[in-house]
Amino acid sequence: MEIISDKLIIKQGTIYTEEQTLQSGFVQIDDGKITKVSKSTEHLSSKDYQLITLPEGYSIIPGMIDLHIHGVNGADTMDATREALDIMASTLPKEGTTSFLATTITEDINEIKTSLVNAGEYINSFQSEGNAEVLGIHLEGPFIHKGKAGAQPVQHIADPDTQLFKQLESLSNHHIKLVTLAPELPGGSELVDYLKNKNIISSIAHSEASYSQVLEAIDHGLTHVTHLFNQMTGLHHRDPGIVGSAFLRDELMVEIIADGIHVSPEIVKVAYKQITDERMMLITDAMRAKWLEDGSYDLGGQMVTVTNGKALLDENTLAGSVLKMIDAFKNIQTFTGCSMESAIKMACENPAKQLNVFDRKGSIANGKDADLVILDENKDVYMTICKGKIAFARGDDNLENH
Repeated sequence: MEIISDKLIIKQGTIYTEEQTLQSGFVQIDDGKITKVSKSTEHLSSKDYQLITLPEGYSIIPGMIDLHIHGVNGADTMDATREALDIMASTLPKEGTTSFLATTITEDINEIKTSLVNAGEYINSFQSEGNAEVLGIHLEGPFIHKGKAGAQPVQHIADPDTQLFKQLESLSNHHIKLVTLAPELPGGSELVDYLKNKNIISSIAHSEASYSQVLEAIDHGLTHVTHLFNQMTGLHHRDPGIVGSAFLRDELMVEIIADGIHVSPEIVKVAYKQITDERMMLITDAMRAKWLEDGSYDLGGQMVTVTNGKALLDENTLAGSVLKMIDAFKNIQTFTGCSMESAIKMACENPAKQLNVFDRKGSIANGKDADLVILDENKDVYMTICKGKIAFARGDDNLENH
C-alpha cells in the first residue's frame, strides 16, 4: 500500500496511546506528526485525508526503538558505508523498529574510527524518509574486560581512555549516545565522569565488576546495563555482582535480549519480576545475519555460524543474535505474562526516555513523530510508518484504504 498523502487517518483497531488504551478511535497524521488521537470516530472528518480502516483484532502501537543493534540483512555498522546503514534503516521497519542506535564492536581502532565517521555523516546528511531513523551511535567496546570478551575480538580490547574517547566522539560528529564499558578497569571512573558531563549514557557489560565496583561506577554516573546476564558477573550469594546491581539499583536502566537463547525464558521472567517494566528495555543485539538464511557471516572480523536462530563463534560463544524486535516484543509477553502495555513500555517508552527523545518518540501522543506500528490479530507486523511515511506494508488484503 502506498501512502499518497502527508495527511493520513488510521481508524479502528486497539490504539495504545501514551495515556490509555482505546478500543476504537483514530490517529490523525499531518506532515509526519501525530496531530490528533481520539477514542471515538463518531465525528471523524476524513476530508482531504487518506483513510486506512483496520480490521477487528488489529492494534496500533508506537514504533519500537532498538538501542543495541549491530546489523541486519547482510549489513553491519562496522561496514562503514552509507549503503550498509541504508540497508539497516530500510529493513528494520519490517520488524516494527522505527529508530535505533547503530552499534559498533571492538575492532582495530582505525576500523572503529572509520565506522564512526561514516555513521556521523549518515546521521547528519543521509537519513531517508520512510526509513527507520538512526538516533545515534552505541559504542560497544573497545573499553571492556578481556575476561568477558564474548564475541568481541580480544586483541583489540583496550582499557578505558578518556583522551581516545574524545577523538572518537569528535570523529562521530558527537553522535555517540551510549558507551558500553568495564568501569572497574584503569581509567574507567574517569571516562564515566566524562560521559556523565557530556550527557552520554555509560553502560556496564563485558565486565568483571563486583557489586561494590558497580556502586562506585553509579556514583560516577553509570546509568545503564548492556544485555543483562551476558558477559558480566552473575548473582552470587556473597557478591550480587552486576546482575544483582541491575536487580537492586533504581539508577540503572537494563537491556535484555529476550530470544530465549541468550537468557532462558524463566530467567527473563525472574529479571522482569525484579526489575519490572519501569527499568527494563528490549534490545536485539542483532548481527548481519538477521533476515537472512542460516550460514556463516562476519562479525568484527570473525566468522559466525548461524543455525536455527542461534549465532555462534564456536560451540559455546554466542555472537550477537538474529532476534527481531517484534519477536522480542511477543516473547517478553509469553515469557513473563506481562501486558501489551508493559511490553510497549519496554520496547518503546523506556528506550526513548533513556535517550532523552521522549518528547518526540516512544509513545502515541499529539505532537510526536508519527512512528507507528500496526499489528495484526497475531501481533505480527502488518504495517510500519516512520514519520508519517509508509516504511513497510505486508499486504493490503485486509485493510480498507480510501
